[in-house]
Amino acid sequence: MHALENRQRWMSVLAHSQPAELLALWQPLNLSPKFERLRAAETGLTQLQGRMGGTGKRFVMGDMTVTRAVVQLDSGVYGYSYVAGRDKAHAELCAIIDALLQVNGMDELLHKSLIAPLAATQQERREQRAREVAASRVDFFTLVRGE
Repeated sequence: MHALENRQRWMSVLAHSQPAELLALWQPLNLSPKFERLRAAETGLTQLQGRMGGTGKRFVMGDMTVTRAVVQLDSGVYGYSYVAGRDKAHAELCAIIDALLQVNGMDELLHKSLIAPLAATQQERREQRAREVAASRVDFFTLVRGE
């Protein structure tokens, strides 16, 4: 179960990464793995559902564009990716990195060089957004008149 949780974490980090940031971290590694495109990057729609208060009846919020890709390394390891938007190169790179992260020896390098910096950047963005929201928070209170 530990391996599954690790893979879910790195796939989430890759899917939420900014393409330019990912490419900037990937290029210095000078990796060019041989792979086959099992499912070339393709764009489609997925339906988003929501619930009022998290517990109410489901409703359709709308559609979202998603790009997916599936690759297989020469070693036989499969890599998958789903990213928001229409960036096919980003989806394919995420699939390649997913496959490489499953290869012994490569995983440590990629975690240190790609996943950790991307996760730190994403966490900083979340914290910055939380600070911006907190700065605009309004506390309402009621004064009770004493009689």
